[in-house]
Amino acid sequence: MIDTAGLDEVEIDDRTGLVRVGAGVNLPKLITRCARVGLRGLEVLAGIPASVGGAAVMNAGGRFGAIADTIHAVEIVREDGAVERVERGAIAYGYRASGLAGVVVGVEFGLEPGDPVAIRDRLKSCMAYKKNSQPMAADSAGCCFKNPLLAEPIDGIGEEGARVSAGMLIDRAGCKGLRSGGAVVSGEHANFLVTERGACAGDVIRLMDEVAARVRDTFGVELEREVVVWRRGCKEQLEGSR
Repeated sequence: MIDTAGLDEVEIDDRTGLVRVGAGVNLPKLITRCARVGLRGLEVLAGIPASVGGAAVMNAGGRFGAIADTIHAVEIVREDGAVERVERGAIAYGYRASGLAGVVVGVEFGLEPGDPVAIRDRLKSCMAYKKNSQPMAADSAGCCFKNPLLAEPIDGIGEEGARVSAGMLIDRAGCKGLRSGGAVVSGEHANFLVTERGACAGDVIRLMDEVAARVRDTFGVELEREVVVWRRGCKEQLEGSR
């Protein structure tokens, strides 16, 4: 069994910029804490709802950068129970992917000491952008689908090989406001599936399936989920969505 005692620990050296944290640490809270002590790098991830471990595994990011840009190393528990430190150079980071195998239990960041006021201003700027373009006040898991690469050119969308906005495709496929039970495609940003009171996992998964089907039928583009679905304990509820 994995020892979870250190999963919420945070060690910050504001002189060197070295930050060591447990995988269970709340990413938004860590971003704010680092900004307050004048460490630059994580503020570009403002508004991303994640734990540090989850963000490290999927290389969470957005318009302003990705978490891989600041990672020095991760600590992983392998299937045999062995703990291994994996240096940044050995991690195959890409768009919303890391290739990490095992359970991430800790992450080490290399941040840059700077002016706390300037860093907090940058943090506020990133948050303002998110609030103006995304349903930050609603209940969601962030962006639902990865931005796809086009296998062929699509008029008015992009050229072959271009990475295009999943939200744009979902919007142009007429999905804004589409509903499944208590889950709804946001009217602010179509790549966000927001939930209302009483919504269940099955509602969200069925809505994801419907959105992906409409984009495929409209543009011939297969959307890949950015969120990870855990089905344990909800077999009966999800039978109709498989």
